[in-house]
Amino acid sequence: MQNKKNKLYHIDAFTSEPFSGNPAAVTFGDDLNEEEKQSIAREMNLSETAFVSKSDKASFKLQWFTPSNEVPLCGHATIASLHFLSENELIKDNEEITFETLSGILRCRFENGKYFMQMPVFNVKGYNDEIIEVLDALNLPEDRVDPFVETVILENGYLYICVNNLKSLSEIKPEFNKLKDLSAEEKKFEGVAVYTLETIDSSSFAHIRFFSPAHGINEDPVTGSANGPLFTVLKYLNVIDQTEEEAYVQFEQGDFINHKGRVGVTYYASTNELYISGKAVTVLKGELSF
Repeated sequence: MQNKKNKLYHIDAFTSEPFSGNPAAVTFGDDLNEEEKQSIAREMNLSETAFVSKSDKASFKLQWFTPSNEVPLCGHATIASLHFLSENELIKDNEEITFETLSGILRCRFENGKYFMQMPVFNVKGYNDEIIEVLDALNLPEDRVDPFVETVILENGYLYICVNNLKSLSEIKPEFNKLKDLSAEEKKFEGVAVYTLETIDSSSFAHIRFFSPAHGINEDPVTGSANGPLFTVLKYLNVIDQTEEEAYVQFEQGDFINHKGRVGVTYYASTNELYISGKAVTVLKGELSF
């Protein structure tokens, strides 16, 4: 095998504090084949490893790999990739760039120390399957579900359940095998987001936890791809009543598993564009050598 030496960074996304937020590995992918990328992701053993390459369709090509497979979208590893590019002086403050991805062309920017990533706007509908079996898998008593907020599912398969307070959210201890069976075997959903409108920080709008054992992630520390669509969910439910062209909210995640993160979400009404945003910090810099 040819000796390859690439920079490899371990970056915590959606935080400015090391060992918080959600970690991702990021490296350049131009001289790596798909098998090598998968091997590196398996070796890193993080929820996602990102590979940044040249593109003739966008500013860069961006791929995300879990330890087992390539995935079409990952919020925190995109924020980490933007930080990686910034630290390597490949993007500048207030510069907008695009990524070629499996989910299409994503617009991103670096602005005043925060990284912004465009998210797809998914359609929302009521959840028509039996919710009791999901609550059973979550070990969540039915009386802790907010009776005034409808349980909904997005077209990407993310299920959103609102509970009555932070205490109820913090005490959830899922039976992950049951959740995995409902997702992988019965195809009820792809992941479960449980949230509450009670928050730790007064500047936040909601607190969320996200479970996706069918994809190898029992609980994700801070999930960009779940926080962004939460805005769409709350808008659909009329919990957020947007009257201005631009709306911004902050969501919380990770506090109950010692990986505190904060995700900004901005929605532009006239263009139907949704962006997530956050900070990032490099924890480790190394070099691939194989």
